[in-house]
Amino acid sequence: MAAALPAEWIKNWEKAGKNEFLQLCRTLSENKSHDNVSFRDIQQVLYELAYHVIRGNLKHDQASNVLGDVIELREDMPSILADVFCILDIETSCLEEKSKRDHFTQLVLACLYLVSDTVLKERLDPETLESLGLIKQSQQFNQKSVKIKTKLFYKQQKFNLLREENEGYAKLIAELGQDLSGNITSDLILENIKSLIGCFNLDPNRVLDIILEVYECRPEYDDFFVPLIESYMYMCEPQTLCHILGFKFKFYQDPSGETPPSLYRVAAVLLQHNLIDLEDLYVHLLPGDNAIIEEHKREIVEAKQIVRKLTMVVLSSEKTEEKEKEKEKEEEKTEKPPDNQKLGLLEALLKIGDWQHAQSIMDQMPPFYSTSHKPIAIALCQLVHVTIEPLYRRVGVPKGAKGSPISSLPNKRAPKQADSFEDLRKEVFNMLCYLGPHLSHDPILFAKVVRLGKAFMKEVGTTKKFISDRMVKFQSDGSKQEDREKMEILFSCLLSITDQVLLPSLSLMDCNACMSEELWGMFKTFPYQYRYRLYGQWKNETYNSHPLLVKVKAQTIDRAKYIMKRLTKENVKPSGRQIGKLSHSNPTILFDYILSQIQKYDNLITPVVDSLKYLTSLNYDVLAYCIIEALANPEKERMKHDDTTISSWLQSLASFCGAVFRKYPIELAGLLQYVANQLKAGKSFDLLILKEVVQKMAGIEITEEMTMEQLEAMTGGEQLKAEGGYFGQIRNTKKSSQRLKDALLDHDLALPLCLLMAQQRNGVIFQEGGEKHLKLVGKLYDQCHDTLVQFGGFLASNLSTEDYIKRVPSIDVLCNEFHTPHDAAFFLSRPMYAHHISSKYDELKKAEKGNKQQHKVHKYITSCELVMAPVHDAVISLHLPKVWDDISPQFYATFWSLTMYDLAVPHSSYDREVNKLKVQMKAIDDNQEMPPNKKKKEKERCTALQDKLLEEEKKQLEHVQRVLQRLKLEKDNWLLAKSTKNETITKFLQLCIFPRCIFSAIDAVYCAHFVELVHQQKTPNFSTLLCYDRVFSDIIYTVASCTENEASRYGRFLCCMLETVTRWHSDRVIYEKECGNYPGFLTILRATGFDGGNKADQLDYENFRHVVHKWHYKLTKASVHCLETGEYTHIRNILIVLTKILPWYPKVLNLGQALERRVHKICQEEKEKRPDLYALAMGYSGQLKSRKPFMIPENEFHHKDPPARNAVAATVQNGPGGAGMPTSLTINTAKLEESTAEETEKLKEKSQGAVKVINKAANTTPKVTTSNGNSASNSKIIKEKDDKEKSGKEKDKEKKEKITAATPETKALGKDGKDKPKEERANKDDKAREIKEKTPKSDKEKEKAKKEEKASKEEKSKTVVTTVESKSAAEKEREKEPSREKDVVKDMKSKEITKGGEKIPVAGSLKSPVPRSETSESEREQKRRKVDTHSSPSHSSTVKDNLNELKDSSAKHYINHTTPTLSKSKEREVDKKDLDKSRERSREREKKEEKDRKDRKRDHSNSDREVPQDSTKRRKEENGTTGSSKHSKSESPSDSPRSNEKEKEKSKSKSSGKEKGDSIKAEKMEKSSSGSKKESRHDKEKTEKKEKRESAGGKEEKKHHKSSDKHR
Repeated sequence: MAAALPAEWIKNWEKAGKNEFLQLCRTLSENKSHDNVSFRDIQQVLYELAYHVIRGNLKHDQASNVLGDVIELREDMPSILADVFCILDIETSCLEEKSKRDHFTQLVLACLYLVSDTVLKERLDPETLESLGLIKQSQQFNQKSVKIKTKLFYKQQKFNLLREENEGYAKLIAELGQDLSGNITSDLILENIKSLIGCFNLDPNRVLDIILEVYECRPEYDDFFVPLIESYMYMCEPQTLCHILGFKFKFYQDPSGETPPSLYRVAAVLLQHNLIDLEDLYVHLLPGDNAIIEEHKREIVEAKQIVRKLTMVVLSSEKTEEKEKEKEKEEEKTEKPPDNQKLGLLEALLKIGDWQHAQSIMDQMPPFYSTSHKPIAIALCQLVHVTIEPLYRRVGVPKGAKGSPISSLPNKRAPKQADSFEDLRKEVFNMLCYLGPHLSHDPILFAKVVRLGKAFMKEVGTTKKFISDRMVKFQSDGSKQEDREKMEILFSCLLSITDQVLLPSLSLMDCNACMSEELWGMFKTFPYQYRYRLYGQWKNETYNSHPLLVKVKAQTIDRAKYIMKRLTKENVKPSGRQIGKLSHSNPTILFDYILSQIQKYDNLITPVVDSLKYLTSLNYDVLAYCIIEALANPEKERMKHDDTTISSWLQSLASFCGAVFRKYPIELAGLLQYVANQLKAGKSFDLLILKEVVQKMAGIEITEEMTMEQLEAMTGGEQLKAEGGYFGQIRNTKKSSQRLKDALLDHDLALPLCLLMAQQRNGVIFQEGGEKHLKLVGKLYDQCHDTLVQFGGFLASNLSTEDYIKRVPSIDVLCNEFHTPHDAAFFLSRPMYAHHISSKYDELKKAEKGNKQQHKVHKYITSCELVMAPVHDAVISLHLPKVWDDISPQFYATFWSLTMYDLAVPHSSYDREVNKLKVQMKAIDDNQEMPPNKKKKEKERCTALQDKLLEEEKKQLEHVQRVLQRLKLEKDNWLLAKSTKNETITKFLQLCIFPRCIFSAIDAVYCAHFVELVHQQKTPNFSTLLCYDRVFSDIIYTVASCTENEASRYGRFLCCMLETVTRWHSDRVIYEKECGNYPGFLTILRATGFDGGNKADQLDYENFRHVVHKWHYKLTKASVHCLETGEYTHIRNILIVLTKILPWYPKVLNLGQALERRVHKICQEEKEKRPDLYALAMGYSGQLKSRKPFMIPENEFHHKDPPARNAVAATVQNGPGGAGMPTSLTINTAKLEESTAEETEKLKEKSQGAVKVINKAANTTPKVTTSNGNSASNSKIIKEKDDKEKSGKEKDKEKKEKITAATPETKALGKDGKDKPKEERANKDDKAREIKEKTPKSDKEKEKAKKEEKASKEEKSKTVVTTVESKSAAEKEREKEPSREKDVVKDMKSKEITKGGEKIPVAGSLKSPVPRSETSESEREQKRRKVDTHSSPSHSSTVKDNLNELKDSSAKHYINHTTPTLSKSKEREVDKKDLDKSRERSREREKKEEKDRKDRKRDHSNSDREVPQDSTKRRKEENGTTGSSKHSKSESPSDSPRSNEKEKEKSKSKSSGKEKGDSIKAEKMEKSSSGSKKESRHDKEKTEKKEKRESAGGKEEKKHHKSSDKHR
């Protein structure tokens, strides 16, 4: 310690030290600013001075003198000095040095006059006091002080216990318990209390305790007691009140103790008035916060265990044990838990409205822990009731409801009551958030909050406007902007409250349907996006946030399982009620489970849908959300594992959707938007849902299984459609379709969905279908397309004209801007045109009241022009300008804008439905049990329906007549044919027919009707023949590129086309009436005009039948090809198409058999591999067998006799201006002939043995061939007749036919000039092929053999006559013909003759024991495939292709087969060779001629039968090979106009030489025929043997067919 007194001062004490010391003391005592510091410094200075005295440096009298002066400086100086002496006393008493102790004693004695005895007695030790002489004995002093202390501290002066001073305390209690209603104030009472304390020595703390206890008993006197306690506290220490309260709470903390509510209330009031601090009191309360947290965690664990138990599958034996354990646990739990004083205080705080303190207590506990105790939840609810009362009275009370007003809290410190929505945000929303799910304890408050929410949404204005305006930045003044911001904040608060409080509370309520409906009242004002967000939170998050909710979730699932296990069709009502009960509180959990069951078991759909009738509106909305969530589930695969079909869960959900949305008033917007979003994302799986919804809600069914009756009904008006067009009688769709329409229009989804679907059709293939199986891609494409058709149909029939026109843009915008495919774009626009035209027509009718039919038609046509003119302009942009050279935009627009409704009235459908109604009415009359009033009602309904149908029919009839009038006027401008008719047909098929015929079943029918209509209208430049030919000729590509449903529609189209063709084919009268004189059946295609007079240019009936046969053959060929590819799509599609065209094809027996074999093979091959193909094939096979009795042999289908000469020029010849025949025809024929040529060569090699036998009989055959160029038709007739002949009479008829037929045929040739043979040859070629397809009918062979001899004699004589006659006639005609024609005929004949001998082996091979070889069969297949890879069904190929094909074919034939289209030099060489050979043969023939005539008479009976048989077989093969050369000849003129002219010039120059050759050729032919007769006579026996063999050969051949099929 630094010395305060320097040593110099002590040394020079008397001189200067004393004064210095005094000066220092004076300075220190004057320095008043730092009180404590100066006090310590003075102590220090005095201590040092005294210490110097003790050490002997200073005398005690010197020190006492100075101290005498110092004492006067401060009042407390004696006390300071006494302190210094006290310290020195302790220090010196411990020292061993006696002197120092003496010095100290002397100093104290010297200073006795400065410090009083009492102070010294207080502070110094008793021994020191004794040595100083202040006391006599220290021992006595000690005893005395103990006595005094006991008296002071341990003897009670103030009375604590009531019995110690009962009078005082009685007076105190009387004072506090008196009637306080007068003008007694707390101040007055306080004075009395003070007097009592003084008078009776009452303990003030005990007095405070009694005041609190009286206050507990008299809680209504807050205004008296609170000020009293407040005033009293001024007399006590601040902590006293808190300790007393803490002591009271401690008293009740025994396990058995229960804290009284009055104590909580007093504590709460004191806290509210800030008389105590919560922090101070909180520590006195039990249990501790840690214990509370532990308990909360334990609750969560328990809840999870309960859930686990409920979800576990427990076996029955275990169940009983589990139950026992649970009972024990519950008994344990029933023991009363210890009192939670914190919660008690919290409840009291809430009851008196001290929200601040209550909130701070809640914040120290886990969330919702406090409110999970019912009393607290109820107290908080009550507080909310009070707070919202004024606002609720103003805006929330429903009309007509009185309600019971709630009085406000008496204390002024409670939260302010809410008068506006803004006030809610300050306190109420906060309180509700603390309540959380426990608002469920007070349903009335729940309803109030919801009603306030409703009122708020109303005030905000229509929600949608508000929400949409949220995005708009307001430019107006700041206050409006502020209001808007406030509203937004309030709206988000409301959503939060709904999410955190209302929905969880609903879950905990016990099936309160009214609350659910009340909540829906508010929810329906939210846009569905917000609602669904809330449901999502509720379902996926809320249930995990609280132990109670976890339990509820588990119990709901458990109950749901129980109900669903027992749900059947029979108990729908009781189960429905249970589901309803369960759904009121926990719809999300329940529906989630139900949907999971539906996805697994689709047979639950109907009972579930029926059982949902007890739901509330909110539940239906939640159901919609749950469905969407289930659909969007990312974990679920949308395809089955085989990747070829859509998953069954998705299909089940879709059909559930349809049923539920139809039956119940559920909002559709979310579901529709979901589908639209999926489409935007390029996913089309979910269109299944839209399809189902539209089908069920609007009753619009899309199915490929429609019968023709239904289809017919679908072409009528709306009423007929509803009655006869659908499978199910779909009634009462008015409301549901209205709902669907409203949803689409309100959310602007109608057009977007259409456009998205139209675009997605191609997306399915090019984007979505990348990795997927072709079958699935087809399914998705069909689904997309069908849904588009269905949805478009719905919009067309349900939207008003204004709505439709307002939403659908013009056709060019649809196609060019929205990239909608043309078919879909017209499909969407079509109803718009129809609406538009009818409204314009109505306007014009009203304007002018002319009632004549002509006036009406004129007005109709005017309205059409007005509406369609802009469309005509718009469609021009859809295609290249080149397109419009052939067809006009008007024709294009007309085709695409009309429907079946416009073209024909389905009278039979109307009659059918009317008759049904009549039958119904009769049944109602006959029904005795039906009550009369019901009878009357039913009859009225039927009558009304009948009237409607008849009215509709009449209306449609008028409409169709108007349309036909309009078309009559338009037709002349339709087809411009600036290039060729062929090109026109191509464009028509390519841009109109093919896209539309696969669009829908009705469109398929429409296309077929339209073609017929265009024909009937006698439309210029339209070749009906070409059109049908192109449609039937090669269907392979069209079929192969279809999806399943498109194939079905394409089949319908072909069916309708075939129906028309079959009708014309069936009867000459019908043909003459409907086609005979029509421009569509002109055979000269280059002629642009049509005079109608020239019968020669028209296709006659018989030739038309040939053509139809050719088409049938082509269809067979294409079908067999598709069936043989092994490709899934080809086989499936052709089977679908064949099934559809079964009524009209196959008609010809041999074609039917060929198909049947092929289909049978498919059945065998696909049984194990592809069951769906097997099922299709089996179905078709069965139907085909049932049609077999109606099939006819080929000769009945078309007569193959000579008049066929006047043949199908049209189909082959296209005139000089033509761009070539439909190449699908020409190329196929050419190629087919190549194959037949090759086959003949191979067969020839294989059947050498048979050659020798037949060679002798061979030379007879050329005669027949020369008699008419159409060897094919002749040979076919012969063969067919031989097959079918049963009597000699028939043979005679045949003879006559043939003899008469030969001559006119050759005349016709002369008349028609060069065109006819060319056509003819094409026809022949086809027939040749058909024959080749044919198989011998083994069952009839034996019969043939018996009748052979007789027939052969007759045949021989007949042939000879024919030959002679035809020769002379033909020669006369030929002289008149142009030289070009002579060329052709000569070439053909020379070839036939030279070929005659070579051909025979083929015939022989057919008759030989070994029929067609397998190699030839497979060879033909290869050829067929080649054909299919090159030709196209709808587009003309280039001339180059034609030439190449021809070169190929000719190359494979013998030299004699050179095509006329080759170069001059080659032609000349050929001609020379021909002439040489023919000269040699003519000489031989002349020699043998006479001999022959004799032989003929003699051998008439023997060899007659042999000739036709042989010749038929030979010709069959010959035609296959020679046909191609003929065909090439027929094609050459169509190559180009120029080449034609050159050919003519060449032929003229050569004509003279060729004329000579002609006559020689004729002679030669005669000779060869006679020679052959001779040979055949010698060979008679051999041939007979062969005939027998042949009958066996027929059977064998069938076997071989099977083997060749396998080979294929």
